Amino acid sequence: MLNLIKEVYQNYFEIASAMFASLVIVLAYILDKVFFLQACAMCILTRYAFGLIILTSLISYLLKSKFSYLLMVLSSSFGIFITSKQIYIQNLTVEELSSLSGCGMPFHTMVDYFGLIEAITRTLAGGPSCAEDGMRFILNFAEWGLVFFVFYFILSLKKVL
Repeated sequence: MLNLIKEVYQNYFEIASAMFASLVIVLAYILDKVFFLQACAMCILTRYAFGLIILTSLISYLLKSKFSYLLMVLSSSFGIFITSKQIYIQNLTVEELSSLSGCGMPFHTMVDYFGLIEAITRTLAGGPSCAEDGMRFILNFAEWGLVFFVFYFILSLKKVL
């Protein structure tokens, strides 16, 4: 069994990562459309981070270069930053939350009104809608995302070194 895991990591890590990140995005879409759990702007940004994982994984699968693996490390770092920020916001007190005003509207609406960079900046500022826990399966979506991104970061960094 250990040899199988080692072989998959050495030969198919990039494809497995892309497939798993795709599965996470599909699950998030199902939660959004079937169970009507509306995603906050930071959750949408997390989905984009998973999309970045898919893109960099496929690039790394095709190129197999140190630079492409470095892109994988950077994309997982972006995901770690976003999910860590969301977990931090979820653990703020009500008084601290009331002073935040970044996540007031859906992400695509912020992009339409303010442009992509300002929308990302406002989203990362956080807000009360980003503090909702939502559905839990042991951990919430942001916490599971952080687990994935940290795991992916460690394995990608090992490929670079």
